[in-house]
Amino acid sequence: MQTASDRQDRHDYPAHWEADVVLRDGGTARIRPITAEDADRLVSFYEQVSDESKYYRFFAPYPRLSAKDVHRFTHHDQVDRVGLAVTVGGEFIATVRYDRIDERGMAASAPADEAEVAFLVQDAHQGRGVASALLEHIAAVARERGIRRFAAEVLPANTKMIKVFTDAGYQQKRSFEDGVVRLEFDLEPTDRSLAVQRAREQRAEGRSVQRLLTPGSVAVIGAGRAAGGVGRSVLRNLRGSGFTGRLSAVNSAYDEETDGPDIDGVTAYRSVAAIEEPVDLAVIAVPADRVPQVVAECGERGVQGLVVLSAGYGESGPEGRERQRELVRQARSYGMRIIGPNAFGVINTAPQARLNASLAPQSPARGRIGLFTQSGAIGIALLSGLHRRGAGLSTFVGSGNRADVSGNDLLQYWYEDPDTDVTLMYLETIGNPRKFTRLARRSATTKPLVVVQGARHSGIAPTGHAVQATRLPHATVSALLRQAGVIRVDTVTEMVDAGLLLAGQPLPSGPRVGILGNSESLGLLTYDACIADGLRPLPPRDLTTGAVPADFRAALAEALSDDGCDAVIVNAIPWVGEDGATTDPETLATELRAAAAGCPAKPVAVVHVELGGLAEALAAATSTRPDAPAPVPAKPPAGPAATPAAQPAEPADPAESTGPAEPTDQYRIPAYPAAERAVRALSEAVKYAQWRREADEPGRVHEYDDIDESGAAGRIEELLAKDGDPRGATLAPDDAHELLARYGIHVRQALPAPDPDAAVAAARAIGYPVALKTTAPHLRHRADLGGVRLDLTGEEQLRRAYQELTDLFGGPAELRPVVQGMVPRGVDTVVRAVIDPAAGAVLSFGLAGAASELLGDTAHRLVPVTDREANSLVRSIRTAPLLFGWRGSAPVDTPALEELLQRVSRLVDDHPEVVGVSLEPVVVAQRGLSVLGASVRLAPPPARDDLGPRTLPGY
Repeated sequence: MQTASDRQDRHDYPAHWEADVVLRDGGTARIRPITAEDADRLVSFYEQVSDESKYYRFFAPYPRLSAKDVHRFTHHDQVDRVGLAVTVGGEFIATVRYDRIDERGMAASAPADEAEVAFLVQDAHQGRGVASALLEHIAAVARERGIRRFAAEVLPANTKMIKVFTDAGYQQKRSFEDGVVRLEFDLEPTDRSLAVQRAREQRAEGRSVQRLLTPGSVAVIGAGRAAGGVGRSVLRNLRGSGFTGRLSAVNSAYDEETDGPDIDGVTAYRSVAAIEEPVDLAVIAVPADRVPQVVAECGERGVQGLVVLSAGYGESGPEGRERQRELVRQARSYGMRIIGPNAFGVINTAPQARLNASLAPQSPARGRIGLFTQSGAIGIALLSGLHRRGAGLSTFVGSGNRADVSGNDLLQYWYEDPDTDVTLMYLETIGNPRKFTRLARRSATTKPLVVVQGARHSGIAPTGHAVQATRLPHATVSALLRQAGVIRVDTVTEMVDAGLLLAGQPLPSGPRVGILGNSESLGLLTYDACIADGLRPLPPRDLTTGAVPADFRAALAEALSDDGCDAVIVNAIPWVGEDGATTDPETLATELRAAAAGCPAKPVAVVHVELGGLAEALAAATSTRPDAPAPVPAKPPAGPAATPAAQPAEPADPAESTGPAEPTDQYRIPAYPAAERAVRALSEAVKYAQWRREADEPGRVHEYDDIDESGAAGRIEELLAKDGDPRGATLAPDDAHELLARYGIHVRQALPAPDPDAAVAAARAIGYPVALKTTAPHLRHRADLGGVRLDLTGEEQLRRAYQELTDLFGGPAELRPVVQGMVPRGVDTVVRAVIDPAAGAVLSFGLAGAASELLGDTAHRLVPVTDREANSLVRSIRTAPLLFGWRGSAPVDTPALEELLQRVSRLVDDHPEVVGVSLEPVVVAQRGLSVLGASVRLAPPPARDDLGPRTLPGY
């Protein structure tokens, strides 16, 4: 039993230092503080370390640890002496320790801010990025304990350890003395250290998904002896897809003597442990109460990842949620990642994998679209919809409760996946919005990302999903996603429509749209739809109902060659030839593809009405080379369950089977049954292309010479100490105005007027003309209710106005009237900033007044805001024309408004203790602006999970 004297702890066990991490090879490990109970683990770990590694650690032969060593390395005060261990399967694979030292290198306590750090990694786990992950975590611990600098002494031959330090991205000083390399580095994160950390995060998390999608061997656990059932269905689907690796079936009730040596031709076993060859992926389809035993067997067997199809977890209530948390903890303790539970499964159409470990009865065709969904039902609908439209997939993940592997992990994988050009995601929750927007912004610079978010109006997370709460309304979250380059659509149909266009066509260079076809009415409908979606349509060209495919080809080629046209929509209805026979739609598809191939830089979409087979013919992938021969169009599928390339019931030898052929350059013309759907997809492509162009020049965050950052920090510290409330508090007006002034934001003086005489005195101090207004909460910022009197030029008018307000609304104690000097007339606006616990700091802008509030006409951007983002923020509200001279009014000073937005952004970004700012109203005149009201809220800064060390979401 550990006693207080044994522990020598000055702090309780720091449980918040525990973390699960993904290592370089995609496996997981747990980092936690070392305690006195770890003595045996430490000894066992040290025995497995090579003599060379021991020499590098202690600079001398050190074959074993003495009892005194074990005591020293397992007893820490968690302040001046801290030790962390990396564990897999409960056993140590690496350790790190720091000891606080003074300027002479002797043991010290605070306020000494330097510590000596040393690592030891088991040889079998070197090269997995263990030391790099440990350095991030021990540095975060040290910063928390007031340590600002690490020192490390390393033998010159220990090049791996030197590389860990030098590659971390910290500011370093290096020296060589007495045969030892001494490294000193500050622990304050730098742009380079954050970039290194995020690059390592991307590689590790992407690799962890790759291991799940490209296994060399799969075991289906729970494959029943009788036909039917989830496990048996997955086994059949794996065989039907032609999986290229080893396949095993596992059933604890299996009896070789009575059941035979296999199930559906797949070798069967009673447990995973009985499988002689390595198992990379286990698909679990057993009742929830048996899953822990199966996970333990998989962990002991060295399985790399799990797809848990079993239900009965978070979706079933509190008991199921606890079962789900334990499942994640158990799997991660063995270094395994999980898709699920309650998952639909995974698909990888790559010819070297041909994996269908899902409940989808047939694999989709091979294509360039990556698909992620949190709902099995939506997954079925999307797979079916994409198949009917002739689109193929690269990979698919149906995550179910997504207790571990999430959409963020898939973004990390798809970012570098050469087989994926477009990503589609159906999300019911976003577990880490701050990280999602960061990853989405990076991904969207190279690949379109189309997202549908379900459960967006209910405000209730689907059962089974453990997510961080956000106070932001859905409209705000949607705006922030669009800022990050995400193509946000409302329905899965719109997602498929947009995905087809983006996967098969180039991005448009502008909003100008040519329209042609053999129906004048359909052309007019397309024209109107373009106007409604913000495109710039050219006059429709009517080819008349007598047009033949050759006419379509000529007209399309002409439209595409027009420099004033950025994209073309072709409308087609059935037609009858001169001989009375209906022309084959495949002929039209061939002619359209031939015309489009002559100008492959502009997108083409087709709207068809009752032309069966045209969509399938257009979906045939062809080369984009102008001189390429037109391919023979594919026949339409027989039904919803058919696939473009039929799979044999008994797959051929994987060595001989190559899977569906795929051209090097894909060019598929998407077809839509309605003009509005084609236009909406094209509109999203135009907006995304514009975002890509702007992302190439992201703008900059301005440095203003008059900002007093250090003075503001000191004042914030004083105000928080004076208040003492851990929840924070709203500052008094004078304190708020003083803090804002340190960032160049000056609020117009408003003097209290508790009685008419005080109002007159205030007006004399300020100077006429003045405004008299109430500040009562129910009347504040509600000029429409009559609580404001403007342009009062003398004492008589002021006293009369005071009497009117008190007669209408009540006594001065209730109204809290103030007197303020008049400012130049302009447009009243509102600027706000708020810190959301999930999304981070958000800057918002809109016009003041009930009409804008009623319409929700507010724009949002993530902080920090660049000059380009401030410019677009001002222009993105629907009422923006009022700022630019609407109906003959004078344009106002929008550059001054953009500067104000950037100053507020800087304040919130520089000082996370500023959790809320509201400037209302901000009157923007022809020259300059005036801030008439302001409030600031301070609170202890919330945790920033995007600045700390790499960790997986906690359970």
